[in-house]
Amino acid sequence: MGIFESPSTRGPARLRELLAGPGPVLAPGAYDALSARLVEAAGFDAAYMTGFGTTATLLGMPDVGLLTATEMIGNAARMARAIDVPLISDADTGYGNVINVVRTVQEFERAGVAAIHLEDQVAPKRCGHMSGKQVVAVSEMTEKLQAAVAARQDPDFVLIARTDARAVEGLDAAIERAGAYRDAGADVLFVEAPQSEDEIVAVAEAFPDAPLLFNWVERGMTPMLPLERIAELGFALVLFPVATLFSATAGMQRYLGELRRAGTPLGALDDATPFDDFTDLVHLPEVRAFETRITEG
Repeated sequence: MGIFESPSTRGPARLRELLAGPGPVLAPGAYDALSARLVEAAGFDAAYMTGFGTTATLLGMPDVGLLTATEMIGNAARMARAIDVPLISDADTGYGNVINVVRTVQEFERAGVAAIHLEDQVAPKRCGHMSGKQVVAVSEMTEKLQAAVAARQDPDFVLIARTDARAVEGLDAAIERAGAYRDAGADVLFVEAPQSEDEIVAVAEAFPDAPLLFNWVERGMTPMLPLERIAELGFALVLFPVATLFSATAGMQRYLGELRRAGTPLGALDDATPFDDFTDLVHLPEVRAFETRITEG
């Protein structure tokens, strides 16, 4: 993407092409424009805006429903503008009732996002791998999904329905909910936090013809299956939501620890990105070229 350009309008269509492909789409988590650009630079076909990471980096707080729709959409817009690959975003519970969901969908579309996932938790929600979750009635969630389908302007905009019912009502109820959400118009089904490989298999077998999302949460409640097994089970999309955030945190902790111990960061610089490499990543050469073209004619 050139500097100062708007996000691509082909994001939703491109994501649908990827989801229809022969293997799972891998979408590493990102939490700001820089981390999204790193995902793209590493060669991935899609990026995922994690609500967990967005809350941690914007507020320094846990993912317990503290961010507003405006804050989430603003972050998504900055991230979508920084990359050419499709951006998938956490949209929590839709931030209200069916009318609020309409605005949520349309604002995420305007932000340049290719897909969002909506979940059936009671607001304020919690991270899907935390305890203490509650879920709304199936009818409330299906109405939200119907509103989301009616609200989208681009028919390719991908709506992902997430159910957190496994932790509250059990796996069978979660699968039943996912089926109702598919019937309400969801494009991709997301059964959050199955707790064994057998449960993952049960989800896959329940929906052999529906695109499914696998949430590969690092050291979460769900077994961390090899990609080959996930592909074998037919999952279309795999999110890796938090390892980028955890890796960045560990890197900064190492740097700060060395600086505190030694008074300078010399002992930690071998793992740091060189200055010129970083400025290339954030498109300094393109900015300079643009500036020169404008000012020197």
